[in-house]
Amino acid sequence: MADFSRLDESENVDSTTSNQLLSYTEEGVHIHERGARSHDDSTSRMISFRHLHTTDFLTNRVNTGKYTFLTFIPIFLYEQFRRYANIFFLFIALMQQIPGVSPTGRYTTLVPLLFILFVSAVKEIIEDFKRHNADVEVNNRKVQVYRNQKWMKRAWQDVCVGDFVKVERDEVFPSDLILLASSEPQAMCYIETANLDGETNLKIRQGLPQTAHMSTCQELYNLSGSIECQLPNKLIYEFAGNIKIKEESTTKIPLGPNQVLLRGATLKNTHWIIGVVIYTGHESKLLMNSRSAPLKQSTVDKTTNSQIFYLFFGLLSLSLISAIAQQAWTNRQKFNHWYLGYEEKKPSNFFYNFLTFIILYNNLIPISLPVTLELVKFGQALFINSDLEMYHEESNTPAQARTSNLNDELGQVKYIFSDKTGTLTCNMMQFRRCSIAGIKYGSSDDTSAIFNDPQLLENLSEKHVSSAHIRMFLTMLAVCHTVVPEREHGKLSYQASSPDEGALVKAANDLGFVFTERTPEYVEIDVHGQVERYYVLNVLEFTSKRKRMSTIVRTEDGRIFVLCKGADNVIYDRLGKDQEFKESTLQHLEEFAAEGLRTLCFAFREVAQEEYDEWNATYYKASTALQNRDAKLEDAAELIEMNFMLIGASAIEDKLQQGVPETISTLMLADIRIWVLTGDKQETAINIGYASRLITQEMQLLILNEDSLDETRDRLRMLTEDYIDPSGVQSEVALIVDGKTLIYALDFSLRKDFLELAISCKSVICCRVSPMQKSELVELVKHNVNAVTLAIGDGANDVSMIQAADVGVGISGNEGLQAANSSDYSIAQFRYLKKLMLVHGVWSYSRISKLILYSFYKNICLYIMEFWFAMMNGWSGQILFNRWCIAFYNVMFTVMPPFAIGLFDRNISAQSMQRFPQLYKPSQNAEYFNTKVFWMWTVNSIVHSLLIFWISIGALHQDAAFKEGYTGDYLFVGNMVYTYVVVVVSLKAGLEMDAWSWPVHFSLWHGFLSWLAFFAIYSACFPVFPSAGDMSGESHMVFSCGIFWMLLFLMPVAVLMRDVVWKR
Repeated sequence: MADFSRLDESENVDSTTSNQLLSYTEEGVHIHERGARSHDDSTSRMISFRHLHTTDFLTNRVNTGKYTFLTFIPIFLYEQFRRYANIFFLFIALMQQIPGVSPTGRYTTLVPLLFILFVSAVKEIIEDFKRHNADVEVNNRKVQVYRNQKWMKRAWQDVCVGDFVKVERDEVFPSDLILLASSEPQAMCYIETANLDGETNLKIRQGLPQTAHMSTCQELYNLSGSIECQLPNKLIYEFAGNIKIKEESTTKIPLGPNQVLLRGATLKNTHWIIGVVIYTGHESKLLMNSRSAPLKQSTVDKTTNSQIFYLFFGLLSLSLISAIAQQAWTNRQKFNHWYLGYEEKKPSNFFYNFLTFIILYNNLIPISLPVTLELVKFGQALFINSDLEMYHEESNTPAQARTSNLNDELGQVKYIFSDKTGTLTCNMMQFRRCSIAGIKYGSSDDTSAIFNDPQLLENLSEKHVSSAHIRMFLTMLAVCHTVVPEREHGKLSYQASSPDEGALVKAANDLGFVFTERTPEYVEIDVHGQVERYYVLNVLEFTSKRKRMSTIVRTEDGRIFVLCKGADNVIYDRLGKDQEFKESTLQHLEEFAAEGLRTLCFAFREVAQEEYDEWNATYYKASTALQNRDAKLEDAAELIEMNFMLIGASAIEDKLQQGVPETISTLMLADIRIWVLTGDKQETAINIGYASRLITQEMQLLILNEDSLDETRDRLRMLTEDYIDPSGVQSEVALIVDGKTLIYALDFSLRKDFLELAISCKSVICCRVSPMQKSELVELVKHNVNAVTLAIGDGANDVSMIQAADVGVGISGNEGLQAANSSDYSIAQFRYLKKLMLVHGVWSYSRISKLILYSFYKNICLYIMEFWFAMMNGWSGQILFNRWCIAFYNVMFTVMPPFAIGLFDRNISAQSMQRFPQLYKPSQNAEYFNTKVFWMWTVNSIVHSLLIFWISIGALHQDAAFKEGYTGDYLFVGNMVYTYVVVVVSLKAGLEMDAWSWPVHFSLWHGFLSWLAFFAIYSACFPVFPSAGDMSGESHMVFSCGIFWMLLFLMPVAVLMRDVVWKR
């Protein structure tokens, strides 16, 4: 067996890993494993063959659970009591346990609090149980491991760093591996990385030629040498390492991403591979990228928290006033009324009285609100998920609410930041036009799926002066790429890493230059029946920074060419002198961009063998560097990507998605500002802006294309003076900024001026922007403008933007699912954003706003009566209601209206919202829920409480309640006003709802009828239930009182008259 061990390492380990030194013996080989590594100064990991070392790597066992048996209680309680409301109610529950302090009993707050915590705990346990079960299933999957000179099945959790593993077709890789050999020639294999980045297209990986033969047990046993690689990191597209095949060898062979097989990827179209484990468990790149999404809080939640804070101070003020009044009353009355017994027992001190009143008034803050909100938002998310009008039948993709706590935020968006390719467009590329040797080919009117310009083929075949250029151009289309050909049932198809590359290869295919085979050493193309082979020496891959890719090939006659394709500005900067077609090609590029086509330039150069050998030595050094390898490779590429000869340009059509112009037009009518952030060139982006109605012909274009910080500063100041209205009125202009200028505009000294100009424009388009610039723009607006931001995109390069915005929406598109998986909401097409925001967003915001306001209203309406009653009982702290009636008010008698409001109310129909998008503005401007509205509801609830209590007291003050002359006790009054409150708050809910349906009717009648039934049964339970002693016979007294029935009909009319006449 070959054993690998780490010499040095300095990374932190996942907190779930134990620090205990573990030791076990298997098949006679001793492996020591420590969960937490000791700290050292190493910057690389060394894995040696053929030497047994004591190792301290992580195991391959994963644990994604949040809790264990020991940590559940402390972590759960910490999570729950980070909420101020729970801390407050815990404080109240503890105060109630002090003898003689609580007027409401010891358990009226504790029981509801424990119930809420119990529900939350059950939810957490169920979710975590699912995680642990998934972990057990993954940890116990089987894989073939080379142990004791033979292959044997072992659980994933038993795989160690340095093990040789054998993975077969359609199996998932158990850890991060270096590919050594495979069943395919030249150690090639195909993998699918959907679990990593959402991309379903196959990718090719290939082992080194030096290890491709190592497929037998004996060859693995004889293997010596070592691997040196980076410390574990989460960069799934990057890897730097070196391998020495023999221990005594001094030659290092570079290892890169093409030799790495990541945990979670799946082996496809390959019978088997053999690899060596380099990263295990939580050090694998998949697990290191498994981070929870950033915690986002809606504007409504933030406003609610602040109002709870102010309401808490109001509660303290009421308690303080009551305690002072009690002290004053006692001092004035204690010698006048002997029956108070103050001579035998001194009255409570001021502090005890203060605590008593805090407990008495604590229900002004609804304890059930957090649970109600969570359940309602979950229900709203289900409505989004099941909306058939946002279901994309072609891709079988429904809308998905990946989080439910931002539903209302969708109704308040002011700024939308959108990617272009794949978000506004289809990301299904079609080769439409090209320019070769200064001659245009193709037609803007052509809509066929196959590019076929007879003039191009005629010029190629009839020895036109440009025929050699045409042949080179088509050869580059067929050779300069990373596409993998596949044959299934005799039919040739292509697996491309991007739709652009697939479209270029397909165009070459249509024109007779058919790409047929790829191996690690060469590619073959069929040119009108003649096979041509090009030996691939190097591939300088495309990156968002380089904006180009090059393939260095050797032809069959020994000539070496550097074939390069990329963005026009990048290629033009690298052209040699005296370019014959430079100006004509540039003119054609502008024409193509004006038609909204995506353009690429093609250039090449021939290099001598001596020049290539010298450059390749430099490239080799860069490729074997462990530190800053990417930067060194880019520097090396610059040395050979120069003095190109321009051959031509391609123009690819990426059509707008269905409904994009109508959606953008509708959203702009709703006063939503839309910023398009794209990597395309300026002319293409502007044309897409016109096509999508983001820009209209009436708009003036403000273009920022500056080359320095000073020029940008001067340009911004000039535009600010000319176009910013001091009154804040939006200008009918569109701002166009390129990525280079954006670097200067986002400088700390200029970002304020840039932001002022940008937010004063009706539309903004930023071109040639990087993923980092996208997120910087979102954060600039988010942190400096009092507005809700939404970001929408479909690719991995949009993830940072999506996570930075208040609301992130991912498109499930052709660039994979990484954006959708990182988003708060995912949809299949941009056009569904209209209904998601204008209908579901507005409905959710309106519903949540009413639910919160109503929850506070109904609690204040009932529990503030304790304050009015205190005025009549000498501020004694005596409660007006039975303690269990107090406890059941929120969980039984008024529990249904909040759910009816939160789930079934519709302030505006879906058709009207989409037809008249201006109706979005009240929601966008937070007119339904803000500080003013909250305190208007609070004052209204106080007024209702005053009317109900004092009208009831007044009706009983002048006459006896019963014809026999009986008057009744305090609970008689309490049960009367309790009944009136239940009726009034139920009817108030009905007045506030705009759409009446059977759930609404049920919720309104449920509270009143359930209270009457409970009242009648509970009053007859004594002595079966000793706690019901004070309520014994109360229902008979109340129901036999004529004043009660008279007020039952008059009270709602008197109290709700203003609400009916003047409804806010």
